[in-house]
Amino acid sequence: MTPDSSAIELTAAFARIHGMLLSQEASTHAVHQLAQVARELIDSAAGAGVTLLEAEGRKMTTAATDRLVEAADDLQYEVGEGPCLSALATGTVQRVDDTAEDVRWPGWSGIARTMGVRSMLSTPLVVRGEVLGALKVYATTAGAFTVEDEHMLGLLAGAAATLLGAGQATDAPQRLSDALQGALRDRQTVDMAVGILMERRDLDQDRARILLLEQSRSSGRPVLELAHRVLERGSDPVP
Repeated sequence: MTPDSSAIELTAAFARIHGMLLSQEASTHAVHQLAQVARELIDSAAGAGVTLLEAEGRKMTTAATDRLVEAADDLQYEVGEGPCLSALATGTVQRVDDTAEDVRWPGWSGIARTMGVRSMLSTPLVVRGEVLGALKVYATTAGAFTVEDEHMLGLLAGAAATLLGAGQATDAPQRLSDALQGALRDRQTVDMAVGILMERRDLDQDRARILLLEQSRSSGRPVLELAHRVLERGSDPVP
């Protein structure tokens, strides 16, 4: 991508999202547009998504271009770790060049790799020092994202955060704290259910966790709901 073509694509991207991100009525459509723009802007991306911090203190991926993005994001929330959560917590860009080698989030990387995720780039949406959410892209090949991709996604995230911040309350730090505490509680619940399945089915930790995730996808039920069923009723969520 040449400098001239980059400028043209960014200008077109800003034009697509500008009016919508300033409109509360169109906010849902706007973040879907933002995710789509990110995927189109980064050539090597297999999918893109937007995570915003909601007022009730929960994280929520409000937009995803592909099922792969939804699954990989859900996994981060379920295990309580991952590049998107770190981008939210630190307000800094998180880049994964290869899930087969990255050791920063062992509970996420190994399973994400089995889903087909090999590279990931997550950029926080920051305005006036406050984290509103994160913009992220995923790839199915290792080393997919370049320094230029990181720069381009950062420019898009910066513009989007400014527009989002114009129409949102400034309680993002509290929402972030509440969201991360919720993630920790959810992770502990899932970990306990995984432990029960490990013992019951004689599985290692990764296989037990994958078992829950696969049943979640096939049944359409959240992993956390299945984990609660294991803990509260001792039922096995897998036929």
